[in-house]
Amino acid sequence: MRIYLVAGELSGDILGAGLMQALKRRHPDAEFRGIGGPRMLAEGLHSLYPLETLSVMGLVEVLKHLPGLIKVRRHLRRDALAWEPDAMIGIDAPDFNLGLERQLRVAGIPTAHYVSPSVWAWRQGRVKSIAQSVDAMLTFLPFEAAFYARHDVPVAFVGHPLADELPLVNDRQAARAALGLSSTRPVLALLPGSRGNEIRFLGPTFLDSVAWLHERIPDLQVIVPAASPARREELEVLLADHPARDIVVLCDGESRQAMTAADAVLLASGTAALEAMLCHRPMVVAYKMAPATHWLAKRMVKTDWISLPNLIAQETLVPELVQDAASHEAIGGALLEWLGDDAKRQAMEARFADLHATLQRGASERAAEAIDGLITHGRLPPQEESA
Repeated sequence: MRIYLVAGELSGDILGAGLMQALKRRHPDAEFRGIGGPRMLAEGLHSLYPLETLSVMGLVEVLKHLPGLIKVRRHLRRDALAWEPDAMIGIDAPDFNLGLERQLRVAGIPTAHYVSPSVWAWRQGRVKSIAQSVDAMLTFLPFEAAFYARHDVPVAFVGHPLADELPLVNDRQAARAALGLSSTRPVLALLPGSRGNEIRFLGPTFLDSVAWLHERIPDLQVIVPAASPARREELEVLLADHPARDIVVLCDGESRQAMTAADAVLLASGTAALEAMLCHRPMVVAYKMAPATHWLAKRMVKTDWISLPNLIAQETLVPELVQDAASHEAIGGALLEWLGDDAKRQAMEARFADLHATLQRGASERAAEAIDGLITHGRLPPQEESA
């Protein structure tokens, strides 16, 4: 079996390596070619370019690198057609991969895309072009699969790798001990984001929320995992003269440990909300951005929710406070509801554990099963009703 794989960043390299392992268990003589990083190389991929070749962010950067990216895609097309793979799988990087997938599909090579772009949230018209590019879409989340099914795009819900990675039962007290936190006092984990702009827009409000909450819960402990050394420096500057500085403990990384240790989590919208759900911790999701960006986003985004827990459940499980609604009083009040009501908090922890179980499906194995079916039978295996 010959598989052409194209990943565009480190997260794709992790997914690609897991998929390769699962495919090799089914086909020990499988060969792999395309683009990948160190993990995929270790599994036997022949990579024509470094992983970083496709890791271009931002409109200006993309435009600057566009001629080079077009040249790379043309080379990959020629190489794939000459190698004659049984299938081509694009892993994330939709702006690059979907175009390559379409070209190879037209040439008769079965194609799949692993990790759905957020087409369900904005620019939904892209689904027509996706339908022309792929024989199968492999999604992490059930609501994504439902979207593609409605648009007659062959789809397999494979589950989420993070759900496979994180345990269904976790140990709050062990996490607190590892972080040096009291086992008896309430703990709030605060994650203001991994980008500098997120710290700038959210950091002061999040810390003001902590100060507001501390007045009402005097024994509150607050743990803030810094996503990088640069984010830690920015947080230290914000904390220097802030009333909350004496109750905030900064740590480097350890975001999952911090969330596991917590009774509740305050975070920026994004993957961290999914991780908090998979740690089974109630949360408040807040986000602020530049006014012009918010004006545009309101007109483009087509979903009722912005956080993954609510999107997965298709109902409002956790508060979402955006832009002007994300005042420190509103955030503090929403957190107080979690921290002040043991029964409500425990009920949400149980609900999140149930959602975790629905996503813990062995994503790499299911993705390999889908690709195997596509190659062997020309179609995806039958999907479970829950998908």
